[in-house]
Amino acid sequence: MPLTPEPLRRMGFLTIGLFDGAAPRGGHESVLGIIELGERLGFDSAWVRHRHLQYGISSPVAVLAAATQRTSRIALGTAVIPLGWENPLRLAEDLATVDVLSGGRLNPGVSVGPPMHFDRVKRALYPDTAEAEDFSHHRVRRLLDLLRGAPASDFSGTEGIEEYADHVQPHSPGLADRVWYGGASLGSAQWAGEQGMNLLTSNVVKAEEAEDFAQIQLSHIRRFREHHPDGERARVSQGLVVIPTDSATPEQRAKYEAYAERRRARTGTTHGPRRIMYAPDLVGPSAQIAEQLYADPAFQQVREAVFPLPFTFEHADYVQILTDIATHLGPALGWHPAT
Repeated sequence: MPLTPEPLRRMGFLTIGLFDGAAPRGGHESVLGIIELGERLGFDSAWVRHRHLQYGISSPVAVLAAATQRTSRIALGTAVIPLGWENPLRLAEDLATVDVLSGGRLNPGVSVGPPMHFDRVKRALYPDTAEAEDFSHHRVRRLLDLLRGAPASDFSGTEGIEEYADHVQPHSPGLADRVWYGGASLGSAQWAGEQGMNLLTSNVVKAEEAEDFAQIQLSHIRRFREHHPDGERARVSQGLVVIPTDSATPEQRAKYEAYAERRRARTGTTHGPRRIMYAPDLVGPSAQIAEQLYADPAFQQVREAVFPLPFTFEHADYVQILTDIATHLGPALGWHPAT
């Protein structure tokens, strides 16, 4: 098996947290149970995806607040919070609170742009200011500044019996350095590098200079590091769907292969005016998946990976997949479980 220059140092997983709209608690409890399992298995990080007006986690910060009370070591991340839905000041308060509760384990991932289906939700989301809202990178800069302690008010001191600060409380030193940017284009990768942020790459990219997924992702990583103060040491996490089958039942293997086959038609070509491309899912024994990852030129450039769990599987499937990733795939990639 060919080896990358360095072994995989950090490994995490991502879940969307699907739930039944008529009984939502079960899905949320499943997510918390999966995060607890991830910590026991030695994963370095657990991430939750953000879904508004869908049957997936709509409030990842609240879910991770609960996770801080059920875990003690594993890093907790969001991948990603679309800032078009957020007020940066209020989000900064929530993120800092959860980071304090976690003991400094929060890794917020964010992105920018107008909310999805904005014309359909703007009357509820921004009834008076929809046309004036700024959905650019400026929203990220505001969030970072507030997390670093920039003034949020022109007043601090005592008013009556109330004590006021002029910056976000609680203040959590170091949190701003753990903010990740979810980038899928050369421009976003370069911008994240210029800001000194961390970069989350995923199984979705924008085809600009090529139509080969791995080469596109590689170009994003290189562009990011070319413009980052830390250069080659800048943190990048790759996210591809991997489904190891080492301990899967025959029924599970058939389900996983059918899932990947249904999604395969969307890979290998661009979609829509934005020229979006998707990576194929990797299904099979861990040794086979490791070979495929080692051959991926983008994977060869990263020391961290966050593997998204498939959206529609059962809790028992996630237990099997995570267990195989931690006990078979991770070691095949040179990774060692955290203690």
